[in-house]
Amino acid sequence: MGVAEGGGCRWSCVRSAPAPSIAAVVNDDVISFYDLASRARMVLISSNIPDTPENRQRIVPQVLRSLIDEKLELQEAKRQNVTVTEEEMKKGIEQLEKQNNMRPGQLDEFLKVRGIERAAIVDQLTASLLWAKLVKRQAAQGLTISDDEIDDALKRLKEHAGEPQSRVGEIFLAIDNPAQEDQVRQLADRLTAQMKQGARFSAVARQFSQAASAAVGGDIGYMRPDQLPPELGKVVATLKPGELSSPIRSGGGYYLLLVLDRKLGAGSSEQEPIYDIVQVVFAFPPKANEAAKHAALAEAASVRGQAKDCPSMLKIGHEKAPQLSSQGKLAASQIAPEMRKVIEAMPTGQVSQPIVQKNGVGVIMICDKSTGKSPTGVTREEVADTLLRQRLDTMSRRYMRDLRRTAYVDVRAGGA
Repeated sequence: MGVAEGGGCRWSCVRSAPAPSIAAVVNDDVISFYDLASRARMVLISSNIPDTPENRQRIVPQVLRSLIDEKLELQEAKRQNVTVTEEEMKKGIEQLEKQNNMRPGQLDEFLKVRGIERAAIVDQLTASLLWAKLVKRQAAQGLTISDDEIDDALKRLKEHAGEPQSRVGEIFLAIDNPAQEDQVRQLADRLTAQMKQGARFSAVARQFSQAASAAVGGDIGYMRPDQLPPELGKVVATLKPGELSSPIRSGGGYYLLLVLDRKLGAGSSEQEPIYDIVQVVFAFPPKANEAAKHAALAEAASVRGQAKDCPSMLKIGHEKAPQLSSQGKLAASQIAPEMRKVIEAMPTGQVSQPIVQKNGVGVIMICDKSTGKSPTGVTREEVADTLLRQRLDTMSRRYMRDLRRTAYVDVRAGGA
């Protein structure tokens, strides 16, 4: 990217300069200080970050960079004759309202009450919709997901079935050249601090993240640690649901990660073992000592000696441990790997040895074994969609990097 930097004008210029004053030139288009001020205000308010002079000053570089990228997207869309229809804009606004837990039509009221010009969010949404179309058009020219790739992904799912998966939110802040390293790191630190003070992750992702997932609040779905770059997967494995990471340097920039949820991973939708299981669990009391744990172990052992079949075991469980006794069907992929090994080795109708876990001790009995599709199985179409999203994300970043490299950008807002 060709960049010529003007000097002198700090954030006070963004606040007070007349509308025609130019903050940046992007090829043949301009970004005014008025545009910059309007967008900065919208970003702060929609992200639930306090609208203070200090915060406005700090986000100027990233906001201006986003505006420059949007100009490049709009220019490329015009060159490629790509447009957005009124119906697409309407659906885009409805999606924005849904993502922000607003009722239909509430966005205009939200903007009016907070003094945000509607044009600021319409311009941002227009660029986002056009860019999505451009990337998909590029993908249509040669991006395909082969049957072999889907088969490989399904094989990996089967191999890792029952292992923990985390639903991950990401914010990606790109570094295009080494000179931006400190600036981007400082932004990552500030955003981390603001989110820990109450700023919503999804809103911050929509306004600041440069990943394709920004359009959906940074949500990239359920992932195993090994499906992420090593430096990211390592961190995700240590985070608890609801916990935000510190900035992570990876690839071309910094990541902020949030674990939204965690579950056992599903297998493929192919045929797999289905187990009808009765389990009776005796929970350890809070801060249980060794005597309490031995008592629970003895209770579990007594069930093993008394139960003759599934109905009698369930009856005993309801009498001795009513809150933690149950019967139900589980697919092999829904069972944790260590427990799955125990179940696979058990004959039908036999009570297991007591199984000691972190919070209690229990016994299980297999009532029946069958074969069927996992209720949480992943289909070939879902796997293909996931692979396509990942490929489109990579393509989107490369596409934008190419546009920046060939663009002429004259930044005149000092400090940006």
